[in-house]
Amino acid sequence: MFDFRYKILLIALVSISACSTEPQQKTSPKKPKAKVEVPIFNADSAYYFVEKQVSFGPRVISSKGWKNCAIWLENKFKTYTPNVQLQEAPITTYDGKNHTLKNIIASFSPEKNNRIALFAHWDSRHIADHDTQNQNSPILGANDGGSGVGVLLEIARQFSIKQPNIGVDIILFDAEDYGQPENSEFPIIQDSWCLGAQYWSKNPHKQNYFARYGILLDMVGAKDATFRQEQISFYYGPNILQKVWRTANKLGFGNHFVYQNSKQIVDDHYYVNTLTEIPTIDIIEFDPATENNFNKHWHTHRDDMNNIDKSTLNAVGQTLLDVVYNE
Repeated sequence: MFDFRYKILLIALVSISACSTEPQQKTSPKKPKAKVEVPIFNADSAYYFVEKQVSFGPRVISSKGWKNCAIWLENKFKTYTPNVQLQEAPITTYDGKNHTLKNIIASFSPEKNNRIALFAHWDSRHIADHDTQNQNSPILGANDGGSGVGVLLEIARQFSIKQPNIGVDIILFDAEDYGQPENSEFPIIQDSWCLGAQYWSKNPHKQNYFARYGILLDMVGAKDATFRQEQISFYYGPNILQKVWRTANKLGFGNHFVYQNSKQIVDDHYYVNTLTEIPTIDIIEFDPATENNFNKHWHTHRDDMNNIDKSTLNAVGQTLLDVVYNE
């Protein structure tokens, strides 16, 4: 049975359509996104920057090697940008010693509000608490400390040649590795690790400072190192985590950036996430074959230049450059 009301409605619609004189708008095809030229990361340069840090010896806060390395880092950054700050603050470590920490900040395009932050720690462990010999002696920290800084120095060098479209702050934290060991004879102190990150997160180098997100590098130089998606990073910055891992795999670094979860790690990014509103992820080696799940030479005297591999530095550095220049 045909509905008479439907017939009237159909006639009305046809009439409206026939009376319309407005031409139909044609949608123009979307222009393809212009391909961004990303600089080529120089792994030889990054390796040299790691080697240079190690040449100062252990970079334990208040030591001679630490002082000389701080001067070199500050001056090196000044060859890439005039916007370099040294953030100093008094601290007391778990063993009751008083020090003045030095966070080193290099800013690129500081006038831009659209910016990100790249982090690493530049100090090294004051004891070899996971070694079987000379446990009370400081370590060189080529991978644990030196590798992240080496990658960021090479990235800074690339920024000085070709500025990215966004502003970037490279922030090197001090006193990350002066944390209380498990067998400490001193009373247990909460939050004894990552002292530079804690201070900066409470006292940023610029008033009302904000970055859209942050990426922390820690232990990113060992041969065949693999990086998993760490739990704190996944909680605070899942989109950033996926962006970085997707970029790395697109570039052919899937053997390093593995799509697997790993346990949470209290690293500098923990304090940046909990004390600021900057979602920050941690690119840090995760080795399921070791008891502590870190690099096999972690906090030992074998964390020297023999522990550094250019291909790993390249995988991390090229991935970061691709992420930054495509913002």
